[in-house]
Amino acid sequence: MSAPITAAESIGGQTAPGLWTGRLVWFLRAMAALSMLKGLYHWAVVVGIGAGATSAFESNSTAWQAATIFFAVIDLVAAVGLWLAAVWGGVVWLTAAISMTALELFFPEIYGGGFLIMPAELAMIAAYVALSVMAARERPE
Repeated sequence: MSAPITAAESIGGQTAPGLWTGRLVWFLRAMAALSMLKGLYHWAVVVGIGAGATSAFESNSTAWQAATIFFAVIDLVAAVGLWLAAVWGGVVWLTAAISMTALELFFPEIYGGGFLIMPAELAMIAAYVALSVMAARERPE
């Protein structure tokens, strides 16, 4: 009789994911879904879906327009990378999250200073770092 296979053992030539690696992948998928929604929201704003005649994209400041287009693109790119659990996806997502936090902190006039966004973004970054560290610890050296 063979012993049960642990997370560190090989199954069919591949290493089975550990507990923290699995949690990290689920977190990345949840952040991918959230990034997809954020990106689609920003694109809806750009193309005017659900907007009245007075809130047209063109009537806002250039800084607001640039920030909206930036997040429309970067959030969707991050969503793809996060869903694939690619390293570049995490980097793009971190860039988007830090950019949104910096925008809200240093330029509140662009989006109106949503101070609840900053702690939420920082909490997601902290969760990502913690899960990444725990997943890295369970890998054999």
